[in-house]
Amino acid sequence: MIEDELEAAQVSLASMRERINRLVIGQQEVVDQVLIALLSNAHVLVEGVPGLGKTLLVRVLASCFGGSFKRIQFTPDLMPADITGHAMYDMREGKFNIRKGPVFTHILLADEINRAPAKTQAALLEVMQERQTTIEGKPFAMPEPYMVMATQNPIEQEGTYPLPEAELDRFLMKVFIGYPSMDDEIALTRAVSQHRSDDLLANEEKHALISEAQITALQKQAAAVEVDEQVVNYAVRLVRHTRENTAIINGAGPRASIGLVRAARANALLRGDNFVLPDDVKAMALPVLRHRIILSADMEIDGQTPDSVLNMMLDTVDAPRL
Repeated sequence: MIEDELEAAQVSLASMRERINRLVIGQQEVVDQVLIALLSNAHVLVEGVPGLGKTLLVRVLASCFGGSFKRIQFTPDLMPADITGHAMYDMREGKFNIRKGPVFTHILLADEINRAPAKTQAALLEVMQERQTTIEGKPFAMPEPYMVMATQNPIEQEGTYPLPEAELDRFLMKVFIGYPSMDDEIALTRAVSQHRSDDLLANEEKHALISEAQITALQKQAAAVEVDEQVVNYAVRLVRHTRENTAIINGAGPRASIGLVRAARANALLRGDNFVLPDDVKAMALPVLRHRIILSADMEIDGQTPDSVLNMMLDTVDAPRL
């Protein structure tokens, strides 16, 4: 990337961050991680209790580039065809017509994805990996850019199903969305109760900050951020350590190594640099790895979490000095 391209990318990303943080109050870290997933041309899983602004986040993100967004409310009786679409017979014309499902959009919000059984969740596998879906044997491509943002309730809640490991691995990151701070919650309550947020969102959705083509260009810029061989080696060593750690019974696979470098590149671009530092890898390690590992029974009995185990691992694996 030349300097002018880097500066233009910073202007675009700063305007997107400013718009989203103005409407999604008190979730700056979540906003940054979702933007990193978009820059990485990848998908993100968000875990948190209802009512924290996940739907609003997707709407505002889509408004930034004038993209479309659709929401699927996952329920126990949801069928795969309700997601991808199906063929309907037209008696007048005497032929089958394809009725496309809600996956055909720029940003798809799969809300409470773990309330649907595995068969329905699996309908997203082809969409997330291949950026297409097959209806009646015919493939249909998704628009570009394309991102699935899935939300799930904490697994302890009643009526939830654990996500299949193959599906979890398709998400670049798992992000936790928590309660806002006291000051942020006061500001949020004041804005919503006075209907200012609704008016502001309706106005923002009329004016895109950048185009769909510019989002695609930003994704290409993120993929072109320079990564030193030592940093790649560090990322791979971190992932491989999850397979050797006795506290973890199932470690992360090669897709995690690839995802960690991609996310580190996007993080570097978001902070304004054209090269990846070891700190970028460290910053992305938890969201990229936490949903790809399974702790041993002893660790769970001791009250350890994937994040606590990964933090201990980050302290033991030496980072390169550039």
